[in-house]
Amino acid sequence: MIKITKRNKKSIIKILVFFFAIASFSTLLIYAFSKNMVYFYTPSQIVNQEAPVNTFIRVGGMVKNESVIRSKNNLKVSFIIHDTEKEINIIYEGILPDLFAEGQGVVMTGKLISDNNFLADEVLAKHDENYMPPEVADMMKNKNMDLYKK
Repeated sequence: MIKITKRNKKSIIKILVFFFAIASFSTLLIYAFSKNMVYFYTPSQIVNQEAPVNTFIRVGGMVKNESVIRSKNNLKVSFIIHDTEKEINIIYEGILPDLFAEGQGVVMTGKLISDNNFLADEVLAKHDENYMPPEVADMMKNKNMDLYKK
C-alpha cells in the first residue's frame, strides 16, 4: 500500500491539473474546429434532404445551360446547377467570377433556404487543367502558338 505523504499529494494534484488542462484545451479545440467546418453537398444529396437547412454549407455542380437569369436592376443572379441526376436553384447577389459560364462547374458557399433553393454568399468557378487566362490565350493565338502541343 502506498503511503500518501505531502509530497505525493502535490505530485497527484499537479498530474490532475495537467490532465484537466489538456482535456479542457482539447475540448475547446475540437469545438472550434467543428463550428468552422463547412460540409460539401451535391444537388442529389440536397434533393434527397441529406443537407441541413439554414446551415452554412458548400454546394457544387454544373451550371445548367440556358438557366442563368440576371436582374436588370441589381446584381442578383439566379441559375440552376445539376449533377448527373438532380437540379437545384441558386440565388446569388454579387459579381460572378470571370470563369462562370453555363455548362461549367461551380462551387458555392451559403445556406440552403428550402428543399430546393440555395442562397449563395460566394460563387467559385471551376476550370479544367487546360485553363489559360484570356490575355495569355489571346497572345498565344496572335503568335500562332499552341501551348498544349506535345
